[in-house]
Amino acid sequence: MGPRPAFRAPGRAGDVVELLTNPELARVHPTGEHPERQERLAVLSGETVERLASEEQLSRVHTAAHLARLREIDGPTQLDADTIATETSWRAARLAAGIALEAVDRGGFALVRPPGHHALADRAMGFCLLNNVAIAARYAQSELRFERVAIVDFDVHHGNGTEAIFRGDDSVLFVSLHQWPFYPGTGGPGTSDETTLNLPLPAGTGDARYLAVFEEQVVPAVLGFAPDLVLASVGFDAHEADPLGGLGLTEAGFRQLGAICSTLAPRRAAVLEGGYNLATLPRLVAAVRAGFSSAPAV
Repeated sequence: MGPRPAFRAPGRAGDVVELLTNPELARVHPTGEHPERQERLAVLSGETVERLASEEQLSRVHTAAHLARLREIDGPTQLDADTIATETSWRAARLAAGIALEAVDRGGFALVRPPGHHALADRAMGFCLLNNVAIAARYAQSELRFERVAIVDFDVHHGNGTEAIFRGDDSVLFVSLHQWPFYPGTGGPGTSDETTLNLPLPAGTGDARYLAVFEEQVVPAVLGFAPDLVLASVGFDAHEADPLGGLGLTEAGFRQLGAICSTLAPRRAAVLEGGYNLATLPRLVAAVRAGFSSAPAV
């Protein structure tokens, strides 16, 4: 595929993971008392990144009609039953996607909102406007010349948008561990194929069973795929104290997930998805970061 362009050295397993964000995301895209609200970013900190994803980068994943609709929002708008947008949401979404691209460049953890893994190619869904991790994956392939990308989604909800975008694409492996039955109703038993691995789990699963499934099924699937890059869609709504989920993971469990992910490919990066308990969110981000940073190099 030709030589890769120069860019800042992306993270290898065992490197200290940079937390990348922008304080503007705690001001724009106001959603009131919605669970996905501005305070989620106000309680987090990291290096400020000023980077907007370009329309060319967005259009590798999303339709022109969807991008136009987001661009033209000029006041409070209900995009679906769960998804709110305002006149600043387009900027917030482009900034979130841009920080996800920066995370790929630097092997970092993009602390962004709105989240992305429910967003479909042609519409917003489930708090999500643009699919940040999908945009990051296509960027890695198109501009950084990574051939094979694995996306590992450990949000409490199935990443239906990410799955739909890459279903049938043998250059991207999508793995999702999620509560079942649960929103959005996809990713149930019997929905896996060669490059999609859906692992539905019951409420109350807890660390021991969750990590066993991860090690027994996710690890061999990803290693067998042999990706150049692993992208983690990190949802902290799988935590035991999150108001929107019931999987029952602990801080230690999230740290271990980060450590395992860092052993699965030569490069890794992460993007924030869910997580709605403002008291636990900073600790959980720190736990995943510590896991990513402590893993031995592959």
